[in-house]
Amino acid sequence: MDIDLGDFHFLRPLWLLLLPFAAVLPLLWRRSRDLQRRLRGNIAGHLLPHLLITPQDRQWLRPVHLVCTLLILGALAAAGPTWEQDRPDFLENRAPLIIAIDLSPSMDATDVQPTRLEAAKHKTHDLIQRRAGARNALIAYAGSAHLVLPATDDPSLLDTFIQALSTDLIGKPGKNVSAVIDQAKRLLAEEKSPGTLLLITDGADTSALDGLDRQLADSALQVLILAVGSQDGGIIRDASGQPRIDSSGRPVLGSFDQAALKQLASKMDAPLGSLTLDNDDLDWVDLHAQAHFQRASDEQRELHWKDAGYWLCWPLLLLAFFSVRKGWSLNWMAGLLLAVGLGWPPAPVQAGALTDAFFTPDQQGRWAFEHEHFPQAAAHFADPYWKGIAAYNAADFDLALASFARLQTPQAYFYLGNIYVRRFKFDEAIAAYTQALKLQPQFPEATANLALAIALQKDTESAEQNAPEVKPDDIKMDKAPGKGQSKALQTQQAASDEQWLQNLSTSPAKFLKQKFGLQDQAGVKP
Repeated sequence: MDIDLGDFHFLRPLWLLLLPFAAVLPLLWRRSRDLQRRLRGNIAGHLLPHLLITPQDRQWLRPVHLVCTLLILGALAAAGPTWEQDRPDFLENRAPLIIAIDLSPSMDATDVQPTRLEAAKHKTHDLIQRRAGARNALIAYAGSAHLVLPATDDPSLLDTFIQALSTDLIGKPGKNVSAVIDQAKRLLAEEKSPGTLLLITDGADTSALDGLDRQLADSALQVLILAVGSQDGGIIRDASGQPRIDSSGRPVLGSFDQAALKQLASKMDAPLGSLTLDNDDLDWVDLHAQAHFQRASDEQRELHWKDAGYWLCWPLLLLAFFSVRKGWSLNWMAGLLLAVGLGWPPAPVQAGALTDAFFTPDQQGRWAFEHEHFPQAAAHFADPYWKGIAAYNAADFDLALASFARLQTPQAYFYLGNIYVRRFKFDEAIAAYTQALKLQPQFPEATANLALAIALQKDTESAEQNAPEVKPDDIKMDKAPGKGQSKALQTQQAASDEQWLQNLSTSPAKFLKQKFGLQDQAGVKP
């Protein structure tokens, strides 16, 4: 193996200060054993050689020499010698990808079967499946841009919302790429990592191209454009599958606006590709995303170097074995007491005494949390936030509610809202999510859950208003008394909590449509 030592240096050079001390240690030891020097102040110098009988030391290796060697090797190992940059194998899989899908009516054209949008959704499904383990986010846009799902490594969750997309979700017409870039930049700021924005569209608004290059300036965001459709165009259909008819009674034809997309790509300096029947387009996206991530990481992040100091642990271990030699005195008392203390059977009431002596309650709670022992973690944690997180994961919502109520942070209010939603207290949940967004306006999870809580509250109110007013076990009798027989009409039994919750929850498409409509009405950035 060829090793280039041109970049050889130490990661922690302050440890090298031990080297001078280790070098003079044998001299100090020999000086301390010099009897003539120690007695020179009490006995005349010319008499000392005749009064002292110093036996000749035939052993050239002493414990001090091993201690000196251990200090030198230990200092070099702790200093972290390195000459090679560290590039982890998993680096390419960390590149976040933000997928923006065009939901304008032209995406209903049928020149790509079954429609352009369905083809885009199918291709996006394949893309997130092959990027398993990587983080992907989803944005839907037309005349406005809306965050569908923040960056996640769960492809099944992302695919659920992808399949719910349709051209009737956003009422504002247009193709607002500028709003998409704003959304992507905010997502990328939260990821704290360079990433790629993939626009899947069939055209662009050429009147709104000014300023896009300035939006991308000094940004770690790369834009890719994947064109959907053919230049010949196709019939545009509505959500029910019926052709759209113009004023003259003829079907409306859509066309793949290649010229507009070329202008958009040129303005943003973005590579332009097209949807293919095979996986060439997916390979094209992966190649550009990984290359951009690698290039941006090399430019922005501090270079990491491989620490080669661990190779010195083997000679250090060998020297430690050689230190046990015949004639060398070692103090075994401390090790003996430690072994006896660890082996002594503790009393049941003091089972955690040793752990308490060495670890704080938060450290014990963190160990239990990382091993998914959430009830034990909640019992150990003293920090109210982590106690609430552990209790929330353990489904102990009373303890979680009490813990988060002690805090006034966006994250605490976010979890309070989640707990209130689980308990169907939608007013309290909406208030908690609103407070979280006041403290941290850029909080995509709180924004999404706030819209969901509002939708659930509306469904609950609607269900209560439309509930039939029928008394249970209503008995209907014949008009003539004594004739016929009574019949008890049993009303439908109340559904279980689980069934009621299933009926209450809205579909992803309905939820997204309500969310996008609320955001467009508010006129604020989602």
